[in-house]
Amino acid sequence: MSQPVTERDRLLPIRKASNGDIRHGERRPLGPLEISRGTRYRILAGIWTATFLSALNQTLVPTMLPSISSEFNKSNQASWLGTSYLLATCTFTPLYGRLSNVLGRKGANHTALIFAGLGVLLCGLSTNMETLILARFLSGIGGGGLMTTSSIIVSDMYTLRSRGLTQGVQSVFNGLGMGFGGPLGGLVTDWLGWRWAFIIQMPLFIFSYVLTTMNLNYVTEGKGKSTREILKRIDYGGSATLLMAVGSCLLFLSARYNEGLEWSSPSVTISASLTAVFSILFIIVEIWVAPEPVLAPFLLKQKIPVLVGISNFLVATCNFSIMYFLPMWFQTVILTSASIAGLHLLPNSLSMSVGSLFAGWMMHVTGRYKLINLIFGALPFIGASLIYRLQEDSGFFVSWFSIVPLGFGNAVVLQTMLIALLVHLPESYMAVGTGFGQLFRGIGQVGGVAVSSAVFQSILDSELRKRLTGPDTEFIMKIRQNSRLIASPDIPAHIKEAAKESYKISLKSVFFFASCMTLLAYIVRLPIPDKHLDHEPKREHTHTHRHHQHQHQPPSSSPSESSTVVEPSSVRTSMTLDRGAEYIDVEDRCELGDSESEDSELEVGGVDSAKRTRTRKRRLSTYDMAEDVADPEMHYGTPRV
Repeated sequence: MSQPVTERDRLLPIRKASNGDIRHGERRPLGPLEISRGTRYRILAGIWTATFLSALNQTLVPTMLPSISSEFNKSNQASWLGTSYLLATCTFTPLYGRLSNVLGRKGANHTALIFAGLGVLLCGLSTNMETLILARFLSGIGGGGLMTTSSIIVSDMYTLRSRGLTQGVQSVFNGLGMGFGGPLGGLVTDWLGWRWAFIIQMPLFIFSYVLTTMNLNYVTEGKGKSTREILKRIDYGGSATLLMAVGSCLLFLSARYNEGLEWSSPSVTISASLTAVFSILFIIVEIWVAPEPVLAPFLLKQKIPVLVGISNFLVATCNFSIMYFLPMWFQTVILTSASIAGLHLLPNSLSMSVGSLFAGWMMHVTGRYKLINLIFGALPFIGASLIYRLQEDSGFFVSWFSIVPLGFGNAVVLQTMLIALLVHLPESYMAVGTGFGQLFRGIGQVGGVAVSSAVFQSILDSELRKRLTGPDTEFIMKIRQNSRLIASPDIPAHIKEAAKESYKISLKSVFFFASCMTLLAYIVRLPIPDKHLDHEPKREHTHTHRHHQHQHQPPSSSPSESSTVVEPSSVRTSMTLDRGAEYIDVEDRCELGDSESEDSELEVGGVDSAKRTRTRKRRLSTYDMAEDVADPEMHYGTPRV
């Protein structure tokens, strides 16, 4: 005999999806906090593989520059192999914050994967310098997006306090990629040739694409929108003007300093003028024209985002100035091979990984970030200063481990600054805030390589002209175009010595510039206040009446649930939860309260976690700004108002 139906019975049966995720009937897709642990780990494996590849390609080229420039005989253009990638990264990185809202997390991540993978493949197939530079630009379009979408996806799936630790693990993959880029590039170049350093990455791109295709299926805002609606919301004007502004600036620096043209030269004056014009146009488009600007100008009116952005810019400038020119120190001054020069970046990789984990763990344990930043944020300046003091006769320990404080400290700074930015913004601004921070970091990366390259080439030309006079001046341009001539037996000894000393002075100037940038970054971060990572808005006690409960959700099964503690800002959402034995279907404006204790367990999609109860209750508004919401029924949540 069947049991009578009661108010505690489920309205719909529980059904399991093929990947093990629990679905209640066929009501809706799962949200990021409801997916199973296995699905979450497979998503992380996919996006972190892509993060590793993106970071790898940032530092892969420096140790291969002598081989590439010698093959094409264009050493003075070699810096474009780095700046073209970073130019694309800094230009398109903020766009992915918006694309994550428009296309959905999977759509944005796959767009980045396709651009990055195709660009890397074309790099391996390039037959001239121009094609290689273009392919690097193409891979950079995707590379920046992989970083941004990975951070956004992690932020979707974890609470704020746990996010610091999880982002720390992600930064380990980022650090490993950046650290292994130089050694891998040098080793593969010595053994197989520089083209294979790009081609061998393709299986990992395919692996990442397959994992995210099969598992990254939680509900996102972009689902259900027409193609026309999606295309309308993309900030084409902002991306184009930013690209032209930064690109024109790079052309100006290259023409004036790499090629040594006079200020009156048309190439210099035109590129400088275009930089100013497109910079102004970018500001106009972002403030008055774009429906969803990539820069998010409203963040520029807030103290914390601005300080975090400036810090990210200066830290990235320092980091990439050293990452791109330290291998050259060992190849041109110490006269080591490309593989040995690249291996000197390995301690940086390990220290960045340890620093990321350390920062994430400390924030997870203490719930604070300010003190960690104050103490360990000074390490990058110490590391850059130690590198500046390198000499030809520096011992083994100094040569190999001077970079350790730089890597460890920068990892701590970037981790704590990301959390500092997010904790001072509403959850609904998470994707846009992440893109905002990445934009300044990307500009710092391309600026670090471009400005340090301009400083290097300018001083190198000056030093060579001081030391090489008369008939020897014919070697000046050859040495600037091909740094491997320093070790060539065909060059007279006095010219080798002059070239070696010129490279030494020029590289030290770059290291001094980097140390100044990281000191300035430390000063900029000082005013950023501390804020506990468990901080929540003030609660007010409100008693919901039984009549109101019957109107919006199934009746409560116990008297204790007739009175709830309601957060002052409720949400509108189509989210469904499984709370104990009670099935709650929240489809209209309703209040989910704390009728149970703060530490009571809440089961969401079969995952129990007492520590995440409070955050899950208030993270009904995971997705983005209210003006972005076009179809509320397709969303996991909309912002509190």
